[in-house]
Amino acid sequence: MMIYVRLFYEFFKAGLFSVGGGLATIPFLTDIGNRTGWFTSGDLANMIAVSESTPGPMGVNMATYVGYHVGGVPGGVIATLGLVCPSIIVILIIARFLQRFRQSKAVDAVFYGLRPASTALITAALLEVASIALMFHETGHEIAPGQAVPKTELFYWPAILLAAVVFLCLREKHLKKLHPIVFIAASAVVGIVFQL
Repeated sequence: MMIYVRLFYEFFKAGLFSVGGGLATIPFLTDIGNRTGWFTSGDLANMIAVSESTPGPMGVNMATYVGYHVGGVPGGVIATLGLVCPSIIVILIIARFLQRFRQSKAVDAVFYGLRPASTALITAALLEVASIALMFHETGHEIAPGQAVPKTELFYWPAILLAAVVFLCLREKHLKKLHPIVFIAASAVVGIVFQL
């Protein structure tokens, strides 16, 4: 029973403070994984990839996955409810008082302040995902005490090459018009074929 309470509490906090959508939940999920041990940074990278590739909001997909992993079907439901409850509560409050505060300078100032915070959260998420996807965190080699890991072994070059190819494709005018699912599906196929 306590695991369900903790799942709800952890994801409620993430939902309450991750202003800016799914990507903004990644720093909070990283923190949850570090504190609880429910998932590793590699698991987080896989969750992000699957959540981006499946229908639905990324944050909700990730909450459902972690909840299911930790507490089965009830855990998935409870973690998802924990993540979305703050948004529902805030929307109900805003809908009730919208007319009163529509022209409020204080409300405008709050949203003005939230923009850079949201940008910083999304940037932190981007850097975290790039680090997980493009760098080795464990080389698997025995390194003698005091010996530095060679810089060439820090980066996962096939993943960097794939990211560069997708970036260049997105710069092409005729490829830019393609739906993002095309790039996601193509990257998934490359990952499967070459076991990236």
